[in-house]
Amino acid sequence: MGAHNSLDDILEEDMHHWYTKFMKESPSGLITLFELKTILQMTGMTEEASSYVDQIFVTFDMDGDGYIDFVEYIAAISLLLKGEINQKLKWYFKLFDQDGNGKIDKQEMETIFQAIQDITRCCDVPPEEIVTLVYEKIDVHGEGELTLEEFISGARDHPDITDMLAKMMDLTNVLEIIIRGQQNNAVKLNP
Repeated sequence: MGAHNSLDDILEEDMHHWYTKFMKESPSGLITLFELKTILQMTGMTEEASSYVDQIFVTFDMDGDGYIDFVEYIAAISLLLKGEINQKLKWYFKLFDQDGNGKIDKQEMETIFQAIQDITRCCDVPPEEIVTLVYEKIDVHGEGELTLEEFISGARDHPDITDMLAKMMDLTNVLEIIIRGQQNNAVKLNP
């Protein structure tokens, strides 16, 4: 299909082509957590980074069956690249809420930010400082935890927090690894 300039170009390809690529990577039509970690070349990553990928998998696995199917795969990529801010904030919240209790505490957020830094190898600001800043601005009741409503309204009321979250949570590099892996496997299958 030729060279692609961006992930947007790739998403705009014919859906049949995307499906064919997905099925070549995962002939069963499903991606397991182990397969995702293999695609992302997760060997040698920290426990936090591995836990972060586990949490990404859980949030992409929208029906909770333990697999990412083609529809979930496309929906996740589309959300991350083109989703509205409210959709992205809801996804971030689900990712941060590791215990699923409907609230994000400081430790959950710090763990995710640490894992992101472990994966991206970008450590400009320590995770503790990021979390402190977020909670100073968003946790208006000083409870040390945020509900979905508090998180979304707080982020929307503070564009600097929204921008920081968008930059920290940018999974473009992860998606590029997945796409490169699919393209490399397609080349191997069709020399």
